[in-house]
Amino acid sequence: MELRHLRYFLAVAEEGHFGRAAERLNIVQPALSMQIKALEAELGGALFIRTSRRVELTEAGGLLLTEARRTLEQAEHTRLTVERAMRGETGRVRVGFAGNAIFSGKLIADLRLFHQRFPDAELMIQEVGPQEQVDAILAGHLDIGYTPAHSNIAGPDIAVRRIGDWEILVALTEESPLAQYADLTIEMLAGQPLVLYDAHDSHEHLFIMLTQRLGEQCHIAYRSGSTLSILAMAATGLGLALIPAPLQQVHIPGLVYRRLNEPELTANLVIISREQEPSEAVKAYLRLV
Repeated sequence: MELRHLRYFLAVAEEGHFGRAAERLNIVQPALSMQIKALEAELGGALFIRTSRRVELTEAGGLLLTEARRTLEQAEHTRLTVERAMRGETGRVRVGFAGNAIFSGKLIADLRLFHQRFPDAELMIQEVGPQEQVDAILAGHLDIGYTPAHSNIAGPDIAVRRIGDWEILVALTEESPLAQYADLTIEMLAGQPLVLYDAHDSHEHLFIMLTQRLGEQCHIAYRSGSTLSILAMAATGLGLALIPAPLQQVHIPGLVYRRLNEPELTANLVIISREQEPSEAVKAYLRLV
């Protein structure tokens, strides 16, 4: 018994006539009659009572009618489910992000757009450090990462898409003497306790530039990989924090933000994923964003 046999049977049962059923199926009537006879022979009995004007279901035919509809509905459901999965409309996408990526606006916009376009796909979102994202993606624990660029992403198995660059700001208390200036320069930071990210290469580049420009006057008081910890230390007055511009959206009482007038210094954000991605849902996410 094949699905086409059930479709032929269902057409005859619903039309009550072999000729009309054949027209509906777009086949010739003798071929339809032959298929129904073959089905009856396989099942071991008559499914229809044939009269000169119409055909009616036998008791066994009535039972098959219920099961045939159920089977064909399930087959159609299976087809649609697989097609949707192959288009990426279902499945799971696991997204990791570095702490400050959420403030860029890009991460949230991408997640919202994907959820609106593919509401049946499962989104899993978690904060993952920049250095850990690559290992998690290659190990299959994560599908996509939002991270500042760093040396670990420079591998043949990782695809990198740059999505943003922002200027560097200085976060400091409103009581700080430097708060009176709208723009600061690196030279103005001489001797000041500084708070830096300890997460990836771009901030190491910042550290190198600070030491080259300030020499012994470069005072790195604290390092942290946590965005909120850095802002908390700056708000407490423990040091001046050098942060990406999107973080100025975070309002902390007593904390103000000032531009660092160094155009060559920027903070960036990239999306990383597997170069060879097997998941259609992940592919759909990457195409969308």
